[in-house]
Amino acid sequence: MNKIKSQTRPVFPFTAIVGQDEMKLALILNVIDPKIGGVMIMGDRGTGKSTTIRAIANLLPEIEVVSDDMFNSHVSDYDLMSDFVRKQVENQFTISTQFIKVPMVDLPLGATEDRLCGTIDIEKALNEGIKSFEPGLLAKANRGILYVDEVNLLDDHLVDILLDSAASGWNTVEREGISIRHPARFVLVGSGNPEEGELRPQLLDRFGMHAEIRTVKDPSLRVKIVEQRAKFDKDPYSCIEEFKNQQDELKESIIMAQQKLSDIVIDYDLKVKISQICGVLNVDGLRGDIVTNRAAKAFAAYQNRDEVEVDDVKKVITLCLRHRLRKDPLETIDSGTKVDEVVRDILSQ
Repeated sequence: MNKIKSQTRPVFPFTAIVGQDEMKLALILNVIDPKIGGVMIMGDRGTGKSTTIRAIANLLPEIEVVSDDMFNSHVSDYDLMSDFVRKQVENQFTISTQFIKVPMVDLPLGATEDRLCGTIDIEKALNEGIKSFEPGLLAKANRGILYVDEVNLLDDHLVDILLDSAASGWNTVEREGISIRHPARFVLVGSGNPEEGELRPQLLDRFGMHAEIRTVKDPSLRVKIVEQRAKFDKDPYSCIEEFKNQQDELKESIIMAQQKLSDIVIDYDLKVKISQICGVLNVDGLRGDIVTNRAAKAFAAYQNRDEVEVDDVKKVITLCLRHRLRKDPLETIDSGTKVDEVVRDILSQ
């Protein structure tokens, strides 16, 4: 109990969140395989979007980072370490490490490009010949979660930078002929309310998954949510203690899935059916195919299986494709329903 109380600020337990299974699944799969490409969560106000995202970050196991490194560098994975640490590893220097909680970085709406990417001190570079870099939010988010609330209200060029970094895993800052790059591999989570405007289709397509959240209509479920929140607000630490076993079980499942992921196989015929679905739905490009394959593997690993089954694909494909369909102003059917119908037709063959 004392260990729990030592937290600076209690966070609502992920397993205590009632409903919103689609959003929770999308976040878990992105944590298992960050290469899925993040998740866009669109939904009504007050549906627990921010609470759920903070809860998943708090649930994750601690990560080992190089001590006194501003980029949370990995001690052995070259893709997750800065150039400076890589040189130390290649020169066989002794590197000290420490364990930290998975970084959870919020991007404020008014953030500038410098705040996001970091800045190079030109004066110091010219006068002293030293590359001095002030890290931005992308550096802090490396190996963690970067959360953008109201992403549909963010400047398009900032969203572009975010998505480029999330896709490549690197951030490059260039000023006056001086260039610095650092690892920026993170799970990008955006949330927004569709009433406040949509994201451009080109940007939306870059998110791996798209979860739609609706306000719970069932009165008994609403009461359960209200009671759960009231219980947490009254005594957060006993609420955290109550869900400790469930939290630990989920954490173990995620760790095991991360370890199994590289060994998961997906049958060729199933890959063909995924691509067939994308073709029938007129999905532009191949991102839909790639993300669906990745997400299905992550879900199979999460279910502790060695091979992807048809049901795994059914579970994730709507999340991966609904935001990639071309918008038809005369269409009355919801894009998620349209995906479901095509999936049923093709996967039942």
